[in-house]
Amino acid sequence: MSSREKNLIMLLLIAGFVMLNFFLYSQYNQKKALLETNLDTAKTQLQLAILAQESSAEYDAQMDWLAQHEPAGAEYQTIQAELQSFAASEAQKNGLTIRPPQEFLATDITGTHFHRAQIKINVTGREQDLYRWLHTINEPTAFRAAINIRLAPNSQEDTLIDCTAVIAQWFPPNKSD
Repeated sequence: MSSREKNLIMLLLIAGFVMLNFFLYSQYNQKKALLETNLDTAKTQLQLAILAQESSAEYDAQMDWLAQHEPAGAEYQTIQAELQSFAASEAQKNGLTIRPPQEFLATDITGTHFHRAQIKINVTGREQDLYRWLHTINEPTAFRAAINIRLAPNSQEDTLIDCTAVIAQWFPPNKSD
């Protein structure tokens, strides 16, 4: 082989070696970027797990409270009727006048663990009586709350307030369903 052929083969080998190094370097960078992304994801998941572990005591207390106060499962019609009866009787006890119409609103039965029965009730009375009634209605241990309240002055009497309230009660579905 001539020296030109030897130089050409040497040049081709060097060029091949350089190209191989560029190829391997790009593969290395891609793999490194993928591993860094995985590491960042793992660090984020670790931080979330640490936060969840730190707040687990709070969730444990909430779960204990729920276990102690969870009502028995029932049909939504029963709960809705009891809710309407309770709201009306408490309004009368507190000196409020119930105005028509009282409405049964659609029951939300899409929840996995709890369903929500709702009624809409219109009452008129003095401010003190109204607030006392709302205080009675909002009962966390009974899973009951006034979720929408609209107050307006009474058109005939200045000392009275008209109130339209949407009252909801959450309950677990009947186990026989």
